[in-house]
Amino acid sequence: MCGIVGYIGFRSASEILIRGLQRLEYRGYDSAGIAAFENGKPFLVKCAGKVSDLVDKLNNHICISNVGIGHTRWATHGIPSDINAHPHVSNDGKFIIIHNGII
Repeated sequence: MCGIVGYIGFRSASEILIRGLQRLEYRGYDSAGIAAFENGKPFLVKCAGKVSDLVDKLNNHICISNVGIGHTRWATHGIPSDINAHPHVSNDGKFIIIHNGII
């Protein structure tokens, strides 16, 4: 089970996504992450641990993007780790994805 949140609007996406992940943490507590495009480049912060660990890793950086996605993970396949945490960015940096399940 995982928690997935997205935002499109006029406010900073990172603040909205963090609040959404805090509300969804019961759906996934072993890793969390958020992603957006900031100035045309992927902005990605993710880590193993709780949403509070993600907030610490963000270190008060507020993404200027007003579009973003976030994820809390409850590992059913693969160990909880920074690499296995979502979102994932494609090698060319054009795509950011979150999924629930095994690909």
